[in-house]
Amino acid sequence: MSNANALSAKARISALTDENSFVEIGALVTKRSTDFNMDEKEVPCDGVVTGYALIHDKPVYIYSQDADKMNGSIGEMHAKKIVNVIELAVKTGTPVVGLIDCSGIRVQESVDALHAFGLIYKALTEADGEVPVISAVLGNGGGGVKIMTELSDFTFVEKNNGKLFVNTPNSIDNNYKEKCDTSSACFAGETGAVDFVCDGEAELFEKVRELVSILPLNCNDIGEIEDYMDDLNRDVPDFAAKVADPALALEEIGDNNFFMEVKADYAKEMVTGFICLDGLTIGAIGNRTVRYDEEGNEAEKFEPRLTTKGARKAAQFVNFCDSFNIPILTLTNVCGYKATMCEEKNISRAVAELTYALSAATVAKVNLITGEAYGTAAITMNSKAIGADMVFALPTAKFGVMDSDKAVKIMYPDADQDEIKAQKDKYKKATDITAAAARGYVDSIIEPASVRKQVLFAFEMLYTKSV
Repeated sequence: MSNANALSAKARISALTDENSFVEIGALVTKRSTDFNMDEKEVPCDGVVTGYALIHDKPVYIYSQDADKMNGSIGEMHAKKIVNVIELAVKTGTPVVGLIDCSGIRVQESVDALHAFGLIYKALTEADGEVPVISAVLGNGGGGVKIMTELSDFTFVEKNNGKLFVNTPNSIDNNYKEKCDTSSACFAGETGAVDFVCDGEAELFEKVRELVSILPLNCNDIGEIEDYMDDLNRDVPDFAAKVADPALALEEIGDNNFFMEVKADYAKEMVTGFICLDGLTIGAIGNRTVRYDEEGNEAEKFEPRLTTKGARKAAQFVNFCDSFNIPILTLTNVCGYKATMCEEKNISRAVAELTYALSAATVAKVNLITGEAYGTAAITMNSKAIGADMVFALPTAKFGVMDSDKAVKIMYPDADQDEIKAQKDKYKKATDITAAAARGYVDSIIEPASVRKQVLFAFEMLYTKSV
């Protein structure tokens, strides 16, 4: 059951949507099953409220599970109501928001419930890449319900009461809830299963509203925003000091310093999220070497290297942006791949997925080299070679096969110290960013303070890009 202080299913919809905008559909639908004493049970709305509403004046279809009705369990008609709103959303090009509070499949309805559960999977699959699908877990989300969230584009979990799991913690070998609560929101955030962990329902609803406001309605919508008016020529004098943490750097350049980070607790060395530039939603990814806390102190440090988790996190995000015509900005600072036994088993495939995602994306793509750009890892991070439309670089950036220390050791293994020093100085010139610009691999070398206007104007010029 839901927490006693939780809002009802309809109250949650009211809290999320614009005032008096919700229209319920399927209010009289209820269970058909009479087996296992089901004929003696009253299940109004079959445990789920469905309909449509507005969020920041944008239309959405919505469903909200009612944990007070058979624990919100998914039976035949419950599932069909959810499928109905998803199908209507696809037909009309409208986002879907699901408020999840569910104990899982309704066992009393047996194969009917099981088949209907599968129909939800099918509907979510057909919505993929057509309309944005958002899941918000406010209570239980166990078993097959977690698969529903994985079939969504974005998943929110309420930190205190939200539970998301395939198997309960106590059913996992050598584990129990007190040892490791694998159903907790924090665990889900750290494993990449959710995009946003929110402290309380009010924060969750506000975050969902914020995301809906910047996303396009469907795969054919541009998704321009009118509420992010900012000076197009605004300088960002603090940009250079924040490039180590792209979350802060992106805040600097976005309209009104807006940046919405996605999967903030997962693969922290790779930052993904959304900014707005002159009202246009932009998907951004960046390599992080330092994460700063709210007081501006160094909280964590990372190597400037691609990792398996980071590459897959970025690839998934790029694929979403490409599906919904959202331009892509990358902040590149990478010198290779993380070298561990575990990484060696998986990283090549993950990096290939990111390379493919960026190469195949047909939306406008801009790359800014903020630090190092060495080796094939730099090629993967939205280089000219794989299709970036514009590549900028800061004056201190480096671009090449590898840094001079490693290169000289390989080329001159038997050289004396004087020869090594001379060759290092020579090789440093080859990795200077001006050498890459001279060959057209970098379009412009720009000052840090001008990054916002340079990137913004590039996307303005690429607005009509068509491939």
